[in-house]
Amino acid sequence: MLEEDGYEFQPKPHTLFAASRGKLSVAVYEKGPKVLIQGKETEDFIRFTLEPRVLGEARLGYEELHQPEMFAPHIGVDESGKGDFFGPLVIAGVFTDAVAARHLLEAGIQDSKTIRSDARIRALAEVVRQAPGVAWEVVCIGPRRYNDLYDKFTNLNRLLAWGHAKVIEVLLDRRPDCPRALSDQFANPRELERALQDRGRGILLEQRTKAESDIAVAAASILARECFINWLRDTGKTLGINLPRGASLEIQELTKSLQTKHGDDFLREIGKMHFRFAKTP
Repeated sequence: MLEEDGYEFQPKPHTLFAASRGKLSVAVYEKGPKVLIQGKETEDFIRFTLEPRVLGEARLGYEELHQPEMFAPHIGVDESGKGDFFGPLVIAGVFTDAVAARHLLEAGIQDSKTIRSDARIRALAEVVRQAPGVAWEVVCIGPRRYNDLYDKFTNLNRLLAWGHAKVIEVLLDRRPDCPRALSDQFANPRELERALQDRGRGILLEQRTKAESDIAVAAASILARECFINWLRDTGKTLGINLPRGASLEIQELTKSLQTKHGDDFLREIGKMHFRFAKTP
């Protein structure tokens, strides 16, 4: 179809193919496969080319018809920093209703993992906080507190359930009539049910894979990621150390170097000590 429409193709890493025409680019990635469409003409391409000629159905602008549950009042919860050695574990929750969901969709809110620019994350986080009808909460568990809690719970899923429950409880204080909470699948749902206190017992808890496709969960992922990257930036500046993301071999080598130079107690202030490479032989 792209060939017929005069698109120019260019090689691009990890794609089956990538093409562009004017200010619009289309890339089909091997993983998934997933399609990434970018440029000022994106909406027209989706409405008049992708949907009728490829998907065979109209979805853009009809989200309320195809995903009515996304526009019903609910809390979306997501976390950031779980797989990163340096930095906190951040859990965020966002309450949305129909008005808030439509506003966030039109503002371009999406799963934070699809956004590579820190500046874009910070801009979208402000959009979430200012959206009409939204209530939000962010719990940032710094490394020192995280390590203490991990020692107490001895299990990451239990720690996550505790953090998710705390966020849900706070938001239920502000939106007591909220009937449902949604998060990504991270544990047996009973872990989260057990973690909720009395005022959260009546809420319907739903965990599912790819929950970030829900606008409330996507918004929560934005707030969680913003808090996480800001912590790394600010703490790194204070210590005069670049604190990278992830748990790569480079990070493992940096961890060992910091451990040798400053000791375990220093490392405990900036990293998650249950990672295997942080443990002293």
